[in-house]
Amino acid sequence: MQSASLFLLTIGGILLLGLVTSALGRRTFLPRVTLLLLFGAIIGKDMLDIVPAVFSDHFEIIADMALLMVGFLLGGKLTMDSLSQSINKVLWISISAAILTAIIVTLGLLWAGVTKEIAILLGCIASATAPAAILDVVLESDYQGPFKNLLLSIVALDDAWALVLFSIGIAVVTSLNGDATETSYLLSAAREIGGALILGLLIGLPAAYLTGRIKPGQPILTEALGLVFVCGGIALWLDLSFLIASMVMGATVANLAKHHEHPFHAIEGIEWPFMVIFFVLAGAMLELNTLQEIGLIGLVYILCRAAGKIVGARVGSIISRSNQTTKDWMGVALLPQAGVAIGMALVASSQFPEYRQTLLSIVISSTVFFEITGPVFTRLALRQAQRI
Repeated sequence: MQSASLFLLTIGGILLLGLVTSALGRRTFLPRVTLLLLFGAIIGKDMLDIVPAVFSDHFEIIADMALLMVGFLLGGKLTMDSLSQSINKVLWISISAAILTAIIVTLGLLWAGVTKEIAILLGCIASATAPAAILDVVLESDYQGPFKNLLLSIVALDDAWALVLFSIGIAVVTSLNGDATETSYLLSAAREIGGALILGLLIGLPAAYLTGRIKPGQPILTEALGLVFVCGGIALWLDLSFLIASMVMGATVANLAKHHEHPFHAIEGIEWPFMVIFFVLAGAMLELNTLQEIGLIGLVYILCRAAGKIVGARVGSIISRSNQTTKDWMGVALLPQAGVAIGMALVASSQFPEYRQTLLSIVISSTVFFEITGPVFTRLALRQAQRI
């Protein structure tokens, strides 16, 4: 009985906190994502340690549910109408920001004296961003201009490029270490991405024509959540990228379901409570003590990753002939980084246990920094784009 009351009190308190953070976010320079993460850090294990174990033990499934909705909503932004005028910009900026970030971080770490194997792995990990944080800052903003749509389209492709680069990095380091099986990691990445694309299409194609046939309202919400969770469950079962699968499904429904847009509105209506719980628990799971261990190498990583995103987005903007606002601010908007980077670091440290300590300490500490400060820069970029 006591555990049930504690569970309900925690959920109620976190959801009410979401209302408070939304109000504070409108009156301060901090976006609600950062406020939720900070609150989570305060009540987390490194400070007050008052988060019930039932929540922290199930953080992974809560995170997966929230990210599945994020993927579905981002996919819904990738319509032919929205991309017809910007596909060139989306591809050039997203690819350039990912590749140049990996290159600049790798070179910076080599300059700082890091071994080439660790520098390559960290460079590839640095290319990932945080789609959930960026999407929430965008939804929180009242800005409706082309910069917002371009940003969301770029973020939707970011994880795919990061996964490709990471797999290439794993293969290169494996080759440097004298292992002849490096091609298996490229094949694994192709399977993970290709399988996610196929799964998203297989679920999205019938969903585009079958959903929205019942009376709009609760049935639509049931349909949308059912599709999202089934897609995520199958992707996890098959060891595919559930984020990419849900994005492809969302893009398929958005482009082919001409008779309605209800699934996306339904998900937007229920997504925020999941996101509140997700960000608070993410903050509670942050290991703040790692910031003390960041040192020179961690500082170089942070500075080079920020430079890589800004320079990479600017180069892509120049090549695609984007406007000055995009050149100046798109890279700043792409600074948030979260769980995807930690997941990559765990994979790399499992494959190369001799680099485990360095990889995890740098990635975890820098992720704490970018997860809290990154959304502030995203909001700044959106506000600057709105003023111009």
